Amino acid sequence: MTLAERVMWEHLRTMKGFHFRRQHPIGDYIADFICLKKQLVIEIDGGYHAAPEQQYNDGVRTEDLQHLGFTVVRFTNEAVLHDIQTVMQEINEIILTMK
Repeated sequence: MTLAERVMWEHLRTMKGFHFRRQHPIGDYIADFICLKKQLVIEIDGGYHAAPEQQYNDGVRTEDLQHLGFTVVRFTNEAVLHDIQTVMQEINEIILTMK
């Protein structure tokens, strides 16, 4: 795991009422983090995700996971490392609005 993924994991694993797994396989993919109860996938993107080819691949991956019934949320390494409280607040808001 990258540093940003380790930071995210430390916060996700302590969330009350929601169990997250890390590096969980879904079809042809491995999700960085997933809450199966809410079918929420959280991806942490490093700098290489800014490359056009990688953005295309990420889009295909997101569409494939959405077709399987998952909600996919992406955060950059920088957001996780420099503003984890805002990232966690956004995750909480997403979870609260899900059925």
